[in-house]
Amino acid sequence: MPTQHPTPQSYGTPPAHGWPAQSSLPTYTNPVANHACRICGGYPTVDTSVRAHQGVLIVMRFQKFDGPFCRQCGIALVRLTTTQTLWQGWWSPFSLVLFTPFTLLWNLIAHRRFSRLAPAAPMQGRTSPDEGQPVHRQPLAYVALIPIIWAVCFITAMVTRSA
Repeated sequence: MPTQHPTPQSYGTPPAHGWPAQSSLPTYTNPVANHACRICGGYPTVDTSVRAHQGVLIVMRFQKFDGPFCRQCGIALVRLTTTQTLWQGWWSPFSLVLFTPFTLLWNLIAHRRFSRLAPAAPMQGRTSPDEGQPVHRQPLAYVALIPIIWAVCFITAMVTRSA
């Protein structure tokens, strides 16, 4: 028995026969099919990237998740990566000054773009992730206060010593 694979236009409904020949594959003429959410298959979407950053002394790790994403999936991803960046992103000198602030700014812009979208229904057979709590309600986000307080104390000490 051949493996059943869905065609791109069927949105999860398997065809009655096996995978069609390459020449008979349907083309993506439907704008919904071209721009469905990567996670749930819903529509409308916005094509944007969500980022995360982790800094550990001299080693840094960057993550980038390219869209398109619908409102619910995009906001859930922004909240997850922003919280991750807030508690893991500050632990390198370059991260503290440069990479983490820009990552947070990028995610803020992405969040605003997702917030403007209408809610989307997921494709049949898929589910949308729970958006979760806002970032300011997640305890791990407040770990970012440690390096920020340290930086303020360090700068204050430098200014008062030179005065």
